[in-house]
Amino acid sequence: MTVDDALREAALRLEGSPTPRLDAEVLLSHVCSRDRTWLYTWGDRELTEAELATFVDLIERRVGGCPVAYLTGVREFWGLSLQTSASTLIPRPDTECLVEVALACAGEQGALLDLGTGTGAIALAFASEKPQWQVTGADLTEETVALARANAQALGIVNATFRQSDWFAAMPGERYDLIVSNPPYIANDDPHLGQADVRFEPRSALVAEAHGMAALLHLVEMAPDHLRSGAWLWLEHGYDQAAAVRDALTQRGFQQVESYRDLGGHERVSGGQWC
Repeated sequence: MTVDDALREAALRLEGSPTPRLDAEVLLSHVCSRDRTWLYTWGDRELTEAELATFVDLIERRVGGCPVAYLTGVREFWGLSLQTSASTLIPRPDTECLVEVALACAGEQGALLDLGTGTGAIALAFASEKPQWQVTGADLTEETVALARANAQALGIVNATFRQSDWFAAMPGERYDLIVSNPPYIANDDPHLGQADVRFEPRSALVAEAHGMAALLHLVEMAPDHLRSGAWLWLEHGYDQAAAVRDALTQRGFQQVESYRDLGGHERVSGGQWC
């Protein structure tokens, strides 16, 4: 079977996906260890039996709902190619809003802390843009921390380090110029938990008590103990949580409290300055 034929059949098989052709191209590129441009150039190339068998298996797993990022083990974020695993959230384009906001308030040098770092996406994106900053990423499990470290090494980003910590537990007395986090913020009963890629992602990285607000409120409460004067806290949250997060920030004593919208127009990131 040729590359073109395999892609055509796979796209038909993936009709239930919002991006059937793209999914097929990404998976076949992965199987052939080539980029997608190569697929367009060599559409008449015959796939080997091994390549075709692997591709068909991946397509069937995708039909079952498994995220493409878990099938390939890779996801692009902020132009960086990141290794992924089923133990972490898949980096999403909307989270680039958090990186943009953090960069906008960052000076030439300083120290940033990314809590719940996962693949290291936010920390590494920021570190790649601000090489004079010292960036620290923290997560609950050593498995996740090891993945973030591997991503930093693969990308050659030397100003980012990662450690295991339950939020601020492993960093008593440490202070930063900027703290960012994309914490769990989905309620236990949210219907989205049973849909699309979210079904396969770790619930511990998605779900929080208090209608999804528990982790957000904890970070707002504890962050001032780790912020220098004039430093900023920025949090990603659910599409309907911005007002509650702004209220919590204001009550805690943060100044210049604001929210910013994601690619879909939803208020997705809120934060403020600690003075």
